[in-house]
Amino acid sequence: MTDYRPAPPPWTLTGRAYAIPLRLPDTQRIAQSGVPETLGSPRGRYSVMMFVDYSDSDVGPYHELLFIPGTYDLGPGERHRSIGRIYVSSHDSVINGRLNWGIPKDQAEFSVEQAGRVEHISVAREGKVFCRLTLKRGRLGVPLPGGLIPARLRTLGQVRDGKRFLYTPGASGRLGLGTLLDGWADGEHFPEIQAGKALTGGYLSSFRMTFPLARISDWPA
Repeated sequence: MTDYRPAPPPWTLTGRAYAIPLRLPDTQRIAQSGVPETLGSPRGRYSVMMFVDYSDSDVGPYHELLFIPGTYDLGPGERHRSIGRIYVSSHDSVINGRLNWGIPKDQAEFSVEQAGRVEHISVAREGKVFCRLTLKRGRLGVPLPGGLIPARLRTLGQVRDGKRFLYTPGASGRLGLGTLLDGWADGEHFPEIQAGKALTGGYLSSFRMTFPLARISDWPA
């Protein structure tokens, strides 16, 4: 493991984020998901793509792109969403994310250009772009209290290196509309989002987020 700055949980993060629901064919939602085969196929009708711009965190500011295919059975009474693909611009975030929460982070280069309420994002590895997004945020937002969403809906689960990680982030901020105007991905590093349909999602501005200590156990139990 290369050098990194250890940052044990809990983490406190601030920034802004888009969350876009996607209706994708099985080829993209399952075969390109990045989720371990031991979890089987995702449940539910929709996947979620997120772009996050962290202005501060326990390892400093960074960008993030992630894909959640759906929900999975992670043990008796434990059906939760699981992150399948995730890229960040920070090496420290990669290593700490894997160790603290079992999140399958990889590092990538991000380019973000804003023009009013529209922004163009490209994500690359070793100089080769594998995802392009054009996102638009709404003009208005309403306060989102940290405790409004039940914990069971905020809990995520990861399986990595024979361990199960369950963790329940919390966030507060202002929630408005977020829209994917255009999107493309290569299907190798990130699912081909252009093969499906994007629904109107959310844009969370000026958020404050906490990532707590994960509950870690053997997998399978």
